[in-house]
Amino acid sequence: MLELLLCSAVTILPDFLWRRYAQGKRLGREITLFSVWYELRWGITLCVILTIALITTIFYFHPSTSSAVSVFRTVTILPERGGRVAEVFIGINEHVTQGQPLFSLDTAEQEAEIETAKRQIAEVEAGMVVARSQLAEAEGRIVQARGSLRQAQDEYDTRAELMRRNPDAIAQREVDRAQVAVDTAQGAVDAAVAGKAAVQSQIDFALPAEKASAEAALAEAEVAFEKALVVAGTDGVVQQFALRAGDVVNPMLRPAGILVPDRHVTGLAAGFGQIEAQIIKVGMVGEVTCPAIPFTVIPVVVTDVQDVVASGQIRPTDQLQDISTFARPGTITAIMEPLFEGALDRLPQGSACIANAYTSNHDALQDPEIGAFHAFVLHAIDATGLVHAALLRLQALILPVRTLVLSGGH
Repeated sequence: MLELLLCSAVTILPDFLWRRYAQGKRLGREITLFSVWYELRWGITLCVILTIALITTIFYFHPSTSSAVSVFRTVTILPERGGRVAEVFIGINEHVTQGQPLFSLDTAEQEAEIETAKRQIAEVEAGMVVARSQLAEAEGRIVQARGSLRQAQDEYDTRAELMRRNPDAIAQREVDRAQVAVDTAQGAVDAAVAGKAAVQSQIDFALPAEKASAEAALAEAEVAFEKALVVAGTDGVVQQFALRAGDVVNPMLRPAGILVPDRHVTGLAAGFGQIEAQIIKVGMVGEVTCPAIPFTVIPVVVTDVQDVVASGQIRPTDQLQDISTFARPGTITAIMEPLFEGALDRLPQGSACIANAYTSNHDALQDPEIGAFHAFVLHAIDATGLVHAALLRLQALILPVRTLVLSGGH
């Protein structure tokens, strides 16, 4: 409507004034309701053409969207394991700080696992004491076996010497028997040494490994015990939290609630039409108005433009995707942040807003080689931004009335 009024002021109005005062035609006579088209045909035609051109220029070079939202992230309150709730430490809509306990799960199973692991460690330590006693016993057996070997060797050496000096003094059978005794004693020594090595291996490798495994099991059980206490990962307000002692929670199927982190609104995510993909650029100045902050227009700047359209995304599945499923056109997502710090502090997280972005050709107009017609066109494009700014302010004025009165207060 505003564009039509502006265009009619330079087309229909001059045409009417010419016909009324220059040609002398009178209202109700030559200019009637039935003759308006014929009498003012040139002004009406030019007005329609200029209005369409103006609207196209405004909405293309100064895009607007009602899909601007102060997006925020929530944190799902989930335990790392399922279980039955033993105790709840907070209430609904309560503010919590990072690390504050929220609730705890039943730990009877974890306590039993901890006790079992401690018993296993004690058992291994007792085994190490026994192994040290066995090591001392093995060392004694080695001493005993070496003594027997020395005695058998002396007996053999004596008989062999007698045999050498006087073959008739002793029978060959006695010498062979002494040799067998030496070999037997040597085997006993080897067995005793091997027994000591086995016990030493138990002390040095097997039992420490068993103890390390038991300690790892204890640490695992203690970690599982600590995970039974669920704490807040960040400062925020707990929402939809209605746990009671005895409830069962599961990290896959049944979360405990939602934690909304403490953060001020620092920017808006705005979705512009794909036809404006070549217009939306980082650094563009814009304005937003939000129902949550009525009668307020906040200057913003585009700080980032997403280079993909969300509606075209695809994930690997077991079915081929038909292109017609992507027929719904998506939007160009732009991040808009306030020009002045704290301008959006009063805006609740998740609020919807109306946003404008304005094209500026200031840098292009500073080019000394720019032509006169080109400069005129760029000036005209920049000037049409005033119309969109005025429209946004009219929306800011009408929005509370339309919401509270015309829509029945919804």
